[in-house]
Amino acid sequence: MGVEENRAAIERFVEETDKHNLDVLDELIAPDAVYHNPFPGKPEGAEGVKFVFNLLYGAFPDMKQEIKDVLAEGDRVVIRTSFSGTHQGEFMGMAPTGKSFTVDSIDIVRFGDDGKMVEHWGLFDQMSLMMQLGLAPPPPADEGRGE
Repeated sequence: MGVEENRAAIERFVEETDKHNLDVLDELIAPDAVYHNPFPGKPEGAEGVKFVFNLLYGAFPDMKQEIKDVLAEGDRVVIRTSFSGTHQGEFMGMAPTGKSFTVDSIDIVRFGDDGKMVEHWGLFDQMSLMMQLGLAPPPPADEGRGE
């Protein structure tokens, strides 16, 4: 597959997961896909991604993604996405707060020759999420350090 097909697959991934259509992940992700930043308790391949999105949509049923940037070259696509939603269900053992959030994510995905995602590296701003939900304290105020 080519660069434009890979870019289109990433965009489709975001569009379909925003609709809570997780069945499409079987078409987009190889069963033996490797995740270099695994989520605790997550299975491999498409089932693992479904696991994570089901967890997120259980806690944040109104969660939406907004694509900010997509860069594609060779067999890799880099996507910067903004996630937003409201904490309405239990999240990792924490009761709903009713608070809204917006956090950023950066993902690098490698595609196989068949056009399926085979490898993933990602960073999700978990600390910002926890602070916005009131589940972690904000960093201490700058008290003139570095002056």
